[in-house]
Amino acid sequence: MTKTVYIALLDEGVDSWRPVEAESMGDNLYRIPGSVPAEECWEFRPGMVVFCQERQLSGGLTLVAVHAAKQ
Repeated sequence: MTKTVYIALLDEGVDSWRPVEAESMGDNLYRIPGSVPAEECWEFRPGMVVFCQERQLSGGLTLVAVHAAKQ
């Protein structure tokens, strides 16, 4: 099952987020898919498993990647 997860964009000057369809691994863990566009720098790389929490962003309550999962 996939769900939209927001990943922080680095080096943007303001808070910016990239929505991605991440694979649910259970227990609020998601695997980041795909590849990073050349003009972007993501906080977490594709293939990583991240822990996510719901947070309030400008578009409302969303699922945000907050840290890499312990391997």
